[in-house]
Amino acid sequence: MSNKTEQYPRFRLGARIEHAVLLISFTILAITGLPQKFATESWAQTMVRWMGGIELVRIIHHYSAFVLVLGSLFGVFVAAYRYYVRRERMPMFPTRKDYDDLVQFVRHNLGFTDEAPRMLKFNFGEKFEYWAVVWGTVLMTLTGFVMWNPIAFTAVFPGQLIPMAKAAHGGEAILAVSAIIVWHMYNVHIKHFNPSIFTGKMPRHQMEEEHALELERLESGGDPWPALEQPVLVHRQRIYFAFSLVIGAAILAVVVWAFTFEQTAITTVPRVTQEVFVPLATAVP
Repeated sequence: MSNKTEQYPRFRLGARIEHAVLLISFTILAITGLPQKFATESWAQTMVRWMGGIELVRIIHHYSAFVLVLGSLFGVFVAAYRYYVRRERMPMFPTRKDYDDLVQFVRHNLGFTDEAPRMLKFNFGEKFEYWAVVWGTVLMTLTGFVMWNPIAFTAVFPGQLIPMAKAAHGGEAILAVSAIIVWHMYNVHIKHFNPSIFTGKMPRHQMEEEHALELERLESGGDPWPALEQPVLVHRQRIYFAFSLVIGAAILAVVVWAFTFEQTAITTVPRVTQEVFVPLATAVP
């Protein structure tokens, strides 16, 4: 019989690095972004003053966005490595079982059945949150680029898209922060503290509740990350790293260019009052 305090492998180092980058960059983006969203509120103006003024706040916000984008690209390359080199399936894609588990989960919580769903390594809630992060990151990156480079953008596209991007950026920011506070914090810190994204391992009692099928697989002798034959692994790694080095350098150059070629959103132009003579219109009889 297994000890309930026994730890089971959950996340590899790459996933934990991704989470750390996301955690830090997202937190800084929220702290520096929300006061700009509610710039007319007194609490927002106080926060901006505490952080050194609006110009510094914008610079910190933009550098944090740059880190977030790089972290997201790192996650894409890690996923590509696992798919091509290690031939792992993509476990975050939704399946029919996720739908069945959701239905069973709701029925169980409403008292219609005593049997809780037995879920895989990544359950339906984790997949939903994962794709919400993906969608939110893409939306925030695109709308942030539009607001960061308004002159270049409006040279090609209609100017009406600037306020649209601003509204979408601010709305998604509120939604993302709310989801973290209400959904994520409850599930991983309040309901029970889930240390796996920091330690890489999960206690047995949490595995039983949230990932019973994965626990069963591991306890029956399943390998958490199946090993490959060394010659095959080395061959695939050489091909992957050669392509990823070239593609990664090109993507990095594009990202750096996108974040640096226009500075209009960094500097606040001082307000200048100018008297203008406007003759009164003469009434026409």
